[in-house]
Amino acid sequence: MANQLSVYQSFAFGELTETDVITIRETIGKDCNESQFKLFMSIAKAAGANPVMNEIYPTVRQNQLTVQFGVDYFVRKAKETEGYQGYDVQLVHENDDFKMHQEKDEDGRYYVVIDEHSWGFPRGKVIGGYAIAYKTGFKPFTVVMEVEEVEHFRRSNIGMQKTMWTNYFNDMFKKHMTRRALKAAFNLNFDDEEQIENKGGVTVEDYKERERKDITPTQEVIDTPKQEDPKKLTPTEKARAEMNAKFKKLGIVGKDAIAAYIEQHAPDLVGKNPTLAQLTGLNDLLDMHIDLKEAQESSADSLD
Repeated sequence: MANQLSVYQSFAFGELTETDVITIRETIGKDCNESQFKLFMSIAKAAGANPVMNEIYPTVRQNQLTVQFGVDYFVRKAKETEGYQGYDVQLVHENDDFKMHQEKDEDGRYYVVIDEHSWGFPRGKVIGGYAIAYKTGFKPFTVVMEVEEVEHFRRSNIGMQKTMWTNYFNDMFKKHMTRRALKAAFNLNFDDEEQIENKGGVTVEDYKERERKDITPTQEVIDTPKQEDPKKLTPTEKARAEMNAKFKKLGIVGKDAIAAYIEQHAPDLVGKNPTLAQLTGLNDLLDMHIDLKEAQESSADSLD
């Protein structure tokens, strides 16, 4: 025990003691090898995210570490931001009366206004939802999503992710929208997905012996839309433009490099023209790797 305390002493922070770190190692970190666990704890310490309080999780799949931030961390960081005025999150069912529209602010930016959301029973199945983040001096920031955009989580090959989204769909959907709204409204630039969720959760097929096929993504996946005015882009074109910007931020440039990334991390998109939901998932996945890269760089700098 004394040796363990010595090994993990540097990873204690805030109210998290060396003994707590050992407990984390033996519970949520049990699937990590030693290097992965130390990296996970370095990221948690750099972010100030407490694993004991369900603010951050490690997931290991195919011997690769994914670091995932929980919704509790987003809520806490938002509360620490000046101007925080709370948030609201609601599910929309097929029998609800729901209407919304967009309005233009004085600065030319659009924002969503919920005109009506009323319901009775039975409400029917969930078809969508929205989360609203409130900040002093700003119009409410609203995230509106249809169920189709998160269906990939229920088809995930990550066992715990699939289990949580299948058994607790309503709760997971609310958390997902809440994270997105808080992240955008309060500029919380760290991993979005919740992660027991695979950040962005692009569905990944089991690897089996199969006929070799072209791994090059379609040119439509790679090409940045030619329109310069973002207001003229369709949601799918905006998602593609965002994807290309994130590839560049990761230093993944060129058709071959992008193809290699997609083959490794999102093989079900290989050679396909992805839907908006799949592009959204891929962008979330890229966000995770950007956040992980920045956290590693921050951790390395702190050790210099």
